[in-house]
Amino acid sequence: MDSQSLWLYRWYYSRICQWVLSLTITLILALAFIEIPSSLTITSDVRYRGTAWAPPCGLTESIELLCFFIFIADVSVKSYLIGWEEFRKTKWLLAYILILVVSLIDWTVSLSFSCTETVRIRRILRPFFLLQNSSMMKKTLKCINSTLPEMASVVLLLAVHLCLFTMFGMLLFARTKDKQQEKEWVGYFHNLPDSLTSLLVLLTTANNPDVMIPAYSINRAYSIFFILFTVLGNLFLMNLLTAIIYNQFRGYLLKSVQSSLLRRRLGIRAAFEVLCSMKESSVNTHELFVNANTLLQVLQKVEMDPCCKQAISRTLRSCPRGILSAASFQKLFDELEKDPVKQHPPKPEYQSLFLQKVQFGVGHRFFGYLGNFVALANIVSICVVLVMDADKQPSERDDYFLGAINCFFILYYLLEMLLKILAMGFKRYLSYPSNRFDGLLTVILLVLEVSTFAVYGFPHPGWRPEMMGLLSLWDMVRLVNMLIVFRFLRIIPNMKFMALVASTLLDLVKNLRAFAGVLVVVFYAFAITGIVLFKGAVVPMGNISVVNATSGNSTFQCGTYEQLEYWPNNFDDFAAAVVTLWDVMVVNNWQVFLDAFSRYSSPWSKIYFVAWWLISSVIWVNLFVALLLENFIHKWDRHSHRRSLSEIEYQTTVELMFRDVLQEPTEEELMEKLHQHPHLQLCR
Repeated sequence: MDSQSLWLYRWYYSRICQWVLSLTITLILALAFIEIPSSLTITSDVRYRGTAWAPPCGLTESIELLCFFIFIADVSVKSYLIGWEEFRKTKWLLAYILILVVSLIDWTVSLSFSCTETVRIRRILRPFFLLQNSSMMKKTLKCINSTLPEMASVVLLLAVHLCLFTMFGMLLFARTKDKQQEKEWVGYFHNLPDSLTSLLVLLTTANNPDVMIPAYSINRAYSIFFILFTVLGNLFLMNLLTAIIYNQFRGYLLKSVQSSLLRRRLGIRAAFEVLCSMKESSVNTHELFVNANTLLQVLQKVEMDPCCKQAISRTLRSCPRGILSAASFQKLFDELEKDPVKQHPPKPEYQSLFLQKVQFGVGHRFFGYLGNFVALANIVSICVVLVMDADKQPSERDDYFLGAINCFFILYYLLEMLLKILAMGFKRYLSYPSNRFDGLLTVILLVLEVSTFAVYGFPHPGWRPEMMGLLSLWDMVRLVNMLIVFRFLRIIPNMKFMALVASTLLDLVKNLRAFAGVLVVVFYAFAITGIVLFKGAVVPMGNISVVNATSGNSTFQCGTYEQLEYWPNNFDDFAAAVVTLWDVMVVNNWQVFLDAFSRYSSPWSKIYFVAWWLISSVIWVNLFVALLLENFIHKWDRHSHRRSLSEIEYQTTVELMFRDVLQEPTEEELMEKLHQHPHLQLCR
């Protein structure tokens, strides 16, 4: 706790150092896109993909080594600051050092083999650097770990359900002498692995009703087997898994905020104990207080949000008697929990009566309604033109009407922007995010429209700009129309319920960052593993099975990887692997990947895809839904919206959202923890 260590602590947690550390983590994770196998090709389709750029040996390794040096400095500073006793108890730091040692050894092996080795262990270890740098991700993993036993029980029940129906299905659809009746056996119940795979895919409804049709076409009664399996597995057990996860995860964010509140109260009380002095009162008792002037001097050296610092300083200057008790000291720092609504610059004051009327008219709500109506009319007119020209050849299409309406609406948007700037002033206009969005779109639309007119002239009957010039600007006109569609989003703030939903989604994005980080880690690890296992496995026109559909000179079975032309979905580079994993996570047609990679590589490849489905689609998606419900319920709680928007001085932060249900720590709890602190010597 010496001054040098405190300086090091503040320097380490400064914005610059944390930004450098975050940039380093992003950089080392992004190396997967340019390392061999590189993702720097236009397409991932194995039929058309060109030769990817191969970085020379030592280029990416040099960047890695630089990142490792920064990580070594990071773990060294952390270890020094917490001390040897705490360091031995911290599993994350011990794992941090172990990961760095293994990575450096693997890096040395790569250089010794001139970067020709096929497996790089350190690549699959990289996501750890992202995990260890986020306390929220660690909390999320801890909560997931505590939820695993309950999830495992339901997953085991699903496995039992799957096995029982698999055995029953193999008995029900056994091989017979009738070729018509054994279609179900040939296609889906040929052996135990195929039967398990077919029903596992049916559990996700990806192959429904395909798996049922061969038997159902012979006898209606066979549908009972498949319907019963789907009802018990998909509707009951899978939804029961969601309910159990939600029940276990319920209050996850609340517990985190409660813990954060305790730490904040403890820190503020510790600051009070350090700053306090003794005062003899009239009844010969000792009263603890902090001098307001002393606190003002300390605040000048503290890094804090300027709005919070100003609010605290303003309250301190008006403090009676210039002293603060423990309770008033805690209350003073409630400003830290508030996110004040941004104050906009004042409007310009005009002397001209005409300008005052313009200012009043532009500021009226009906002017906003007019802008929304014009945006809606713009969208409708574009839709009408697109429908009318959908079946026409480019040479038959007359783009005069579309060019004319684009010109008219862009002129209106320009006029609207100029009037708003005149009425509100440039600084006040830019202080609103919606105005910045509208203004940027208007400027881009204007530049594109002027460029189009400069090359093709003004719209006239028979105007077809796409037929002229080597570099057609008609694509820019299409881009204009796409941007106009985005402009229609301006109606959201004017619709009460839509605005509430939009604000809820924005708040959820802030609170789901830890979950997104965990998903990135899982995606990264599985993508690297997939590259190691399946790189180069998929080859064009290879391993063709039963004839059912024709493509060129080759024939493919309907519904297979080849017939559906899923060639871009492979594990030949990192970007392609990520997209393939996403397609499997969505579970639409994921049986195609199970079949293709079992043919191209090994039947054991199904274990990889089933493991990914369990982790991503079953566990992670259900955890996401649980946290989504938890946030949404609190956001829409009637207590959160009791006041009108005009009465709200502060935006809803996580702390304020849970203010009604959070439990304030008692004086005894705070003092007990402070007395247990090894580096804090209390005066009482």
